[in-house]
Amino acid sequence: MGRRKKRNIKIDSLGKKKLFIVLFISFTLLFLLIIRIGFLQFVQGANLKESAIKNQLSSKTITPSRGTIYDSTGKALAISARVDTVSVNPSQIKYSDGTEVNKEILAHAFSNIFKLNYSKVLKKLNTENSDFVIAEKVENDKITSLQDWMKNNDITSGISINEDIKRYYPYTNLASNLIGFTGAENSGLAGLEATLDDILSRNTTEKF
Repeated sequence: MGRRKKRNIKIDSLGKKKLFIVLFISFTLLFLLIIRIGFLQFVQGANLKESAIKNQLSSKTITPSRGTIYDSTGKALAISARVDTVSVNPSQIKYSDGTEVNKEILAHAFSNIFKLNYSKVLKKLNTENSDFVIAEKVENDKITSLQDWMKNNDITSGISINEDIKRYYPYTNLASNLIGFTGAENSGLAGLEATLDDILSRNTTEKF
């Protein structure tokens, strides 16, 4: 058998130039990607991990409703009503286009709506990194004001409104020593509120 003739594949100069450009761009992008991954992993890794955990995890105390205390004639002496607790994550409060809201604007809004000290609110907004409560036991009119402000300013994230319970005493000081009062977590601290705490915390009704 005769020798097979070797075939030489010739690439013209234009083809070589195109191939070189493609290879150069590919290796450059790969090199930049490796540098970026290394930077995120070894330089910013710890900070990014901590930030992710803070943004994803938060703890909130959900206040249970309490039973109503009545007198012998059926008048309610102590009742629970729905209110709200407002919590914020400053780094997540953004306009609908994704841009972050200025902290001073937020401090002005929160201090006006909830009647808070502007300087203290601004300090909290600048120092807190994750969710924290900005106002507790907020009644419906203030929640409506907050929602209107968010809508008018096109703010879509970072502010949470969570249902809560507030204890009211319709007759204010009437028989206050007997009825007693509750604490911040809606647990009885004095009077019937404390004596019957186990019963009232199960949201039952007692008449006296």
